[in-house]
Amino acid sequence: MALGPHLRQPTLFAATLALVAAFSVSPARADRCEDIAKELKNQIDGLKISVNTGNMIYLTHPAAKEFSLGCRGRNYSNELYAKTDRKPKPAFFELIASAGAIVFTIPKQDVATGSSRCIKRMGILRGDKISMRFRRLNMECTRTKAEASIVVTRGKDE
Repeated sequence: MALGPHLRQPTLFAATLALVAAFSVSPARADRCEDIAKELKNQIDGLKISVNTGNMIYLTHPAAKEFSLGCRGRNYSNELYAKTDRKPKPAFFELIASAGAIVFTIPKQDVATGSSRCIKRMGILRGDKISMRFRRLNMECTRTKAEASIVVTRGKDE
């Protein structure tokens, strides 16, 4: 049984529309990690995006020797890594607080308090590697004879 001419036209139009929709290209969308890096660059003075390698974005800032943003690791959703001199300057703590507030969407003062506590706990009594948790953030601070570093992460389930 053949369809009448009045039924063939809408069916052909619907089939063509479905075919075009299936093969249409959606616009490219940057992933969340790149969006966070761009937001960091726009919000923090002196910060530059240097290299993007998969799920690590390396950044540069005058207050830090090394600075990077990691996204979607095995056990964490976001990671912020920074390295500076053995005795960090206030500008370093300001950088960590500003970046942590943007990356982890928590108050800047909470990140500043947690990062300064972590770095200041290192010493003769507690050693050169400190792991602590503050306001749903995991912080790990290490130091050598010349440098100190901090890694701030948030678990995937938080």
